[in-house]
Amino acid sequence: MKRIDWNTLDEAGRAAALARPAQSRSPALRRSVEAIIAEVRARGDVALRELTARYDGATLKALNVTEEEFDAAEARLAPDLKAAVREAAERIERFHRAAAPVAVSVDTAPGVRVERVLRPIHRVGLYVPAGGAPLPSTAIMLGVPASIAGCQEVVLCTPVQANGRCDDAVLFAARATGVHTVFKLGGAQAIAAMAYGTASIPRCDKLFGPGNAWVTEAKLQVSGDPDGTAIDMPAGPSEVLVIADAAANPRFIAADLLSQAEHGPDSQVLLVSPSAALIDQVALDVERQRLELPRAEVAASALAESRLVLVKDLDQALAVSNRYAPEHLIIQTARPRDLLDGVESAGSVFLGEWTPESLGDYCSGSNHVLPTYGYARSYSGVSVASFQKQVTVQEATADGLRAIGPCAATLAAAEQLDAHRRAVTLRLESMEDAP
Repeated sequence: MKRIDWNTLDEAGRAAALARPAQSRSPALRRSVEAIIAEVRARGDVALRELTARYDGATLKALNVTEEEFDAAEARLAPDLKAAVREAAERIERFHRAAAPVAVSVDTAPGVRVERVLRPIHRVGLYVPAGGAPLPSTAIMLGVPASIAGCQEVVLCTPVQANGRCDDAVLFAARATGVHTVFKLGGAQAIAAMAYGTASIPRCDKLFGPGNAWVTEAKLQVSGDPDGTAIDMPAGPSEVLVIADAAANPRFIAADLLSQAEHGPDSQVLLVSPSAALIDQVALDVERQRLELPRAEVAASALAESRLVLVKDLDQALAVSNRYAPEHLIIQTARPRDLLDGVESAGSVFLGEWTPESLGDYCSGSNHVLPTYGYARSYSGVSVASFQKQVTVQEATADGLRAIGPCAATLAAAEQLDAHRRAVTLRLESMEDAP
């Protein structure tokens, strides 16, 4: 990890210090994804079977997971893992249900009522990766809010193994959270299938979920196509920023940094602290703990692009964090909640030494599908609202139109939109002409 003294850097140096690893959107990747999408659009299920055989080594007769396969997956799964899935889903449902948007009705003037009504997105597509490791937690994080929102059809795609099966835990989590259909599809071809539809895969109105560079590129391409579909948010590699003071536990911090570094070689982790001694100790603990990890080499690649940032005080640490806008922000200080009001941009915040980011990844109740790569400046994590449309409704009585109609007419005239003005004034005139 690179050590940086924030107060010795000029503006260009600070920008470089907080630069993220370049995302892989090479021309070759774009062209390859374009070709996959074109194949799926042109040849549908035939292309999906060929691509699955090519990339996953599996020959499929049916693309969907059958009820018998769900049952077999559940039977193979360890009881403690099934219990953990159910426990996590219960907590995630509790929080997401409490945080869900509510309908609103307000009288903005006498005789003028404005409302907000909520409607679920009809058909949503969820993507659950299974490349480096299967992620049943992602199935929970996406399936639970989709169910609460009331989406009529929830489709999930996850890569198939060479033996023709999907990961048992992913299937169990999908069934436990109310997913309606699971397909044995991964990669850009899965995104294309859900975006445009095939004989077997229904076209979805919005796509959700993380993935590798191919999946991310496919999501960007289909969301930019007028004939494509919406996506949850732009995505990048996983990341964490830790703000810590001299009293923080360096072993805990090192473990938190490594928990993100092991995601992939393009992940990034940062420690920002006013304590040089703490930074030195964390650096030692990171290397010591890394060597004990099965994914030690993956973590090493991520750590090469990571930072240990020395600042003058915690206020400056907050400024650095807000500038970086991390996916995950951990605050390990003597009084962590005192800093919360100063947090402007972060996907999710973890307060205190007993709150590892791993809790949010799995079972605290918040969602782990979060904006990365600086998108936390303008995006929020997935929630029930992500699966809903918020529709406004207005209703005016004759008295209501008399009260606010002149306001609308004046503004329409100022904008030289005479038809807008007349839609109001004609009604007002008809009231005057009425006997």
